[in-house]
Amino acid sequence: MAKMDYNLVAIGAGAAGLVTSYIGAVSKAKVALVEKHRMGGDCLYTGCVPSKALISNAKVVKTLKEHEAFGLENVQYSVNFSQVMERIQEIIRKIEPHDSIERFTRLGVDCYQGEAKLISPHELKINEKIISARNIVIATGARPYIPPIPGIETLDYLHSDNLWDLRELPKRLLVVGGGPIGCELAQAFGRLGSEVTVMDLLPTIMPREDPEIVKFVIDAFEEDGIRILTGVKLVRFEKGENEDRVIYENAGYEEELSFDRVIIATGRKANSQGFGLEELGLALNPNGTIKVDPYLRTSQPNIYACGDVAGPYQFTHMAAHQAWYCAVNALLSPFKKFRVDYSVVPWCTYTDPEVARVGLSETEAKAQNIPYELSTYGLDDLDRAITEGEDSGLIKVLTVPGKDRIIGAVICGYHAGDLLAEFVLAMKHGLGMNKILGTIHSYPTFSEGAKYAAGEWKKAHVSENLLKWVEKFHQFRR
Repeated sequence: MAKMDYNLVAIGAGAAGLVTSYIGAVSKAKVALVEKHRMGGDCLYTGCVPSKALISNAKVVKTLKEHEAFGLENVQYSVNFSQVMERIQEIIRKIEPHDSIERFTRLGVDCYQGEAKLISPHELKINEKIISARNIVIATGARPYIPPIPGIETLDYLHSDNLWDLRELPKRLLVVGGGPIGCELAQAFGRLGSEVTVMDLLPTIMPREDPEIVKFVIDAFEEDGIRILTGVKLVRFEKGENEDRVIYENAGYEEELSFDRVIIATGRKANSQGFGLEELGLALNPNGTIKVDPYLRTSQPNIYACGDVAGPYQFTHMAAHQAWYCAVNALLSPFKKFRVDYSVVPWCTYTDPEVARVGLSETEAKAQNIPYELSTYGLDDLDRAITEGEDSGLIKVLTVPGKDRIIGAVICGYHAGDLLAEFVLAMKHGLGMNKILGTIHSYPTFSEGAKYAAGEWKKAHVSENLLKWVEKFHQFRR
């Protein structure tokens, strides 16, 4: 096509599409953004924002339960679950302007509301309007994956998209899935007053984390009264008149559990169908994500994909990270292109305690036969953690043997996701443990934990011969 309406069009106004169109607009390209539902996508309405608001409510309840430890007496409270859920909607409304049509229109983005349909590599139809673009970025996200368990279709099951419509706290709640989403929701609902059971086919919850890290979370779950059933196979669901049941296989025997509501948290499936990819012949991966090259190009070179629909990581911050590459590569093609950088990817599970990590875990290093040295620091030794009553947790740092270069860091504890940032920065810019140790950290703060972990590394690398020489030197000077 000799002349096109836009330099760049993004399909989907979640994190990936918003950042793509933002970068395009500030680069003075002519940009359009298409969204069939709500600007902000899953992260704002059904993901990160509401789940973290729910977790913050649950944290307050835990503090109130432990009021006597803070010298408070005769504290009485009750949970108004409907009000809790309304508070979440208020928080969403406060953040909505950040992702609004008004804001992006002011930035110079043409925002279309409607369902997009690709009709050629350079054209898409929105409602009854056809627009053209030199490059198109698919950022259509993902949706909850619902496993084909017999009887599940008879239930009014919940998942991460629809549970925010709840206004009545389930008395008995079953959570199917022991990954990050399932664990976060299970703990939050448990603290708010539900009797929660978590079920998973795998032998442990949070299977991608190191066992001693997961133990901190399991201990917290037990303290919160959450029942964990791992290594079980769900055979079928049964719809009852007053209650529902799940029949499951445990150690070769069939057992059953009654519940009032169930949350299905078994992962997410890419939204890669129904808007023209099939007709254009764009290649998909076996898991349904769009197949992209190291520059995030699909099998149609002028069409890019980023975020959950492309994978391999389903994080909001990864969607934004990939979006930069999509926008820049699309706008500069064919003169310049950048390979997407996955070398330093942080992630966090917002249980209490939080679990955050970047780079290799110890389990992964062992599985891949990668040599490493391990430095650990317990938060039970950290002054600020002790003053806050949040002294449960651990910092683990993996380094190259004999060197201070960091190849992985794992933190389990209060605000672990925030504490991880120092290690992410260090890994990204080649700063080792010596640099962290030589940096002043305010006292008393949780951030000192990074410095003390670096101190543990340093103690393990001090030369014994040097120490003996220094000792003799000091003896000589006395």
